[in-house]
Amino acid sequence: MQKNGGVTEFPSGAARGGLPPWAYDNAELTELEKEHVFRPNWLLVCHAGEIPAPGDYKCLDALDERAIVVRGDDGKIRAFHNLCRHRGSRVVAEKRGNCGKVITCPFHGWCYNLDGSLRGVPMPRSFPGLDKSQYGLKPVEFEVWMGLVFVRFKSGGPSVAEMAAPFAEEIAPYRIEEMEPYARGWRYDFDLDWKSIVDVDNEGYHVPRAHPSLNDLYGHTYVDESLPGGLTRSTGTFGDKPTKLWSVRHYVNLLPEVPNLPADKQKAWIYYGFFPGTVITVFPDMIEYYQTLPVGQGQARMQGGCAALRDARREMKLARYLNRRINNMTGDEDIQLIKWAWEGMKSSAFDDIILSDREYGVRAHHDRLRQALPVLDLWDAPAPGTVAERNREMMENTGPLRSVQS
Repeated sequence: MQKNGGVTEFPSGAARGGLPPWAYDNAELTELEKEHVFRPNWLLVCHAGEIPAPGDYKCLDALDERAIVVRGDDGKIRAFHNLCRHRGSRVVAEKRGNCGKVITCPFHGWCYNLDGSLRGVPMPRSFPGLDKSQYGLKPVEFEVWMGLVFVRFKSGGPSVAEMAAPFAEEIAPYRIEEMEPYARGWRYDFDLDWKSIVDVDNEGYHVPRAHPSLNDLYGHTYVDESLPGGLTRSTGTFGDKPTKLWSVRHYVNLLPEVPNLPADKQKAWIYYGFFPGTVITVFPDMIEYYQTLPVGQGQARMQGGCAALRDARREMKLARYLNRRINNMTGDEDIQLIKWAWEGMKSSAFDDIILSDREYGVRAHHDRLRQALPVLDLWDAPAPGTVAERNREMMENTGPLRSVQS
């Protein structure tokens, strides 16, 4: 790849096409993606500030897995499969909450301490010889990085800190670990493939036309970068030209100086992407974090939240309100674009996409998926029931089966 003013460009003669249309609507492929793309990679659960007190928990249901992260009596965060060792029920039924000092399964009442150990079972005499030490909640690999809690369902590969090392120094001044949740988390459910959502996230070529607010804020300065290891960074700076739109104009004028940020970050919106579908956006006034996940054939979910440092200044409160107003409008615009693009792939007139240099991030993401699943190199879909077998055959021709990790 090449760089031109910070924008990643296609190498000379490189293919500018995308994934085959069948890859966006195939149940067998979705299952392979869950196993070889998502389970081996880190998934974002929450900001640690969402579970501040002992017994506070947050759940993640994804990829046919269920995880719970919980704050213990000792103040430490731990992660477990949300799976009772008795009959496989959820041990907590809600997405978030506080379980007190004990996690109690709602099915039969098996009780677990906040460190995951089995505390007790109802009618213990009906389980002769039960060794409680062998039936604690099963742990899930997890990591807290700069205040954000991640889990991984298949171990191996770099830690979050290792994966995100290229960003660590520039993110550190935002003091994310000291932030608290801002507003409530959000979730969108889509009747389309997850890759259609990430494709839009991986390029800013559409910003000038599709996002009037963002273009008014920073459009002429916006650049996308694709980095090794499945990382991306997109940056837009503002404040050097007049703005037209009400929300943007007042946001720029009201945003106060943030003492902890260096001068070059006072007027910047920066989007950090982590393969396969996690984004952390840092603004001068707050952060937003979200991820896109496959659910099933033609079904996806995007979920996330916001966090901010305590700041009682009236100007900051207004700036944060306007930030969310701009981003909510942008989200609505993207949802419509995603639907149109996904629908277009079903048309008999659809041939392929052609990508500009400003869409190199789409190609880079597709290439990383092809590395994990070489069956994506096939333009025509394999016969029903043969996608996994065909993928294995193609992987055997290139080396041992491996999952791509960030």
